[in-house]
Amino acid sequence: MKLDTGLSEEAREEVAEGLERLLADTYTLYVKTHGYHWNVTGPMFRSLHLMFEEEYMELRDAVDVIAERIRSLGHIAPGSYKEFASLASVDDEEGAPEAIEMVKGLVRGNEAVVRTARGVVVSAEKHGDVATADLATQRIDVHEKVAWMLRSMAS
Repeated sequence: MKLDTGLSEEAREEVAEGLERLLADTYTLYVKTHGYHWNVTGPMFRSLHLMFEEEYMELRDAVDVIAERIRSLGHIAPGSYKEFASLASVDDEEGAPEAIEMVKGLVRGNEAVVRTARGVVVSAEKHGDVATADLATQRIDVHEKVAWMLRSMAS
């Protein structure tokens, strides 16, 4: 059936493309955070292990919300590592750095997601897509708070 929700196909395409980048960033940060959860060591092990778990669980839920918004706009959500790698601005990383470097890497990753989400807000607002603007604004709030907490640990 034809999609007729008040947004043109061009508007939905532009907004969906931004959401695809947000999904890729969020999924990449999820994988990075989950890997850090598994591999963190050192005197802050317990606090970081638990914090990373909280964060990757939140990210796990977020990717579903973002992907479903893309589908609501009538577009296919990317779902492969190859697609995510081509769309993401969050740096992928191999191995297990020292705990403090993990924290710093997650600060950078969360800040990258914020930058991507800001672009989604601009695009969504331009087209009057309040649902997507709200979703991206909520993501900004979450990632700015996580980045602040992580920066506080790295100081």
